[in-house]
Amino acid sequence: MKGTFFRNGAIIIEIAKFGVEEWLNKWEKEARFDISQSSVAALTLRELTALGGTTTAAFFEKLNSRKMDYGWIEGSPAFKNLVAELYQNVTAENILQTNGSTGANMLVLYALLHPGDHVVAPFPTYQQLYDIPRSLGAHVDFIHLEEDANWQLDVDRLAAIVTPKTKMICLNNANNPTGTLLERTALEQVVAVARAVDAYVVVDEVYSPLAGSSDFVSIADIYEKGIATNSLSKTYSLPGLRIGWVASPNDEIINLFRKYRDYTLISSGVLDNELAVLALSNREKILQRNREIVSENLEIVKHWIEKEPRVELVLPNYVPTSFIKLTIPEDDYSFCASLLKDTGVLLVPGSAFGVPQHARLGYCCNKEILKQGLSLLTRYLRKFDI
Repeated sequence: MKGTFFRNGAIIIEIAKFGVEEWLNKWEKEARFDISQSSVAALTLRELTALGGTTTAAFFEKLNSRKMDYGWIEGSPAFKNLVAELYQNVTAENILQTNGSTGANMLVLYALLHPGDHVVAPFPTYQQLYDIPRSLGAHVDFIHLEEDANWQLDVDRLAAIVTPKTKMICLNNANNPTGTLLERTALEQVVAVARAVDAYVVVDEVYSPLAGSSDFVSIADIYEKGIATNSLSKTYSLPGLRIGWVASPNDEIINLFRKYRDYTLISSGVLDNELAVLALSNREKILQRNREIVSENLEIVKHWIEKEPRVELVLPNYVPTSFIKLTIPEDDYSFCASLLKDTGVLLVPGSAFGVPQHARLGYCCNKEILKQGLSLLTRYLRKFDI
């Protein structure tokens, strides 16, 4: 088996390179017009503390006597209570703080999956949700999302792939990179499929929608074996805090995570926890800011798409990631590399998600950066018209 070897009698599976992270690690610091990211424009520390009615200096002055010990291992009571308010059926006791949503996903997958387990995931999706399972020895089957079907999950296909041996269904809602949403009715259908075979449903909900009339619901609120992961990175514009969480209504599942969490995290740190509490205490102010950014910037993208013959887009559902289709006579990876070199504009090639001739467009950056980036991208695409 490719990528598989043995050590002391145990099967070790070599993990694949993480396409999107490898690309960004290499190129993002060279960008002058970064329209690749999947967060809403990050808040500054000054902006965050101002939301709480104080200055950065005054905020940290209050923390001067705080010991830099491990702090609250699972997150402070204030943090857990504030996160629990985001759910209908999850108590504060069943919230575990993690190192971002990537840490939350890793904890869940590490705790629940074993060699030989069967996992079902959509494709494309966030690579961690299928390559971590494969690295743990699980067998992963994909439900391929079709662009012609607006990248929507086909629940009938899901039902056809799931078997009595299926251990877990892994989803990303809204989807990264496409930005499309699995609404409540469809998610309830997923739950029915999972319940029939007693499978877990894990949903990375870091892209919960910011606007629109979409009927979003957390998996943790509708399924007894539902596990939601989330963070402050995307919807809350604070990727630098590296604070996320796991939520589930199931006490047994959360207690299992506690055991594995002790091996992987211990705590997220005193300062990050306090800043997370500040952000969550002022979440409506952050969400209002971000609704405006998403709505206004999406209009810019819509107008650009209407006038750009070499680009198509299934519109994202008011989340900060989108996935454009490129009609160009060269491969997307080479195109994105030369685009950056020649113009300073950064996209993530679709090949990083396993979908060639596409690119992730992160449109929720600074508005002027977006406008300039799209203008330069248009000019660069015109070279193919000659």
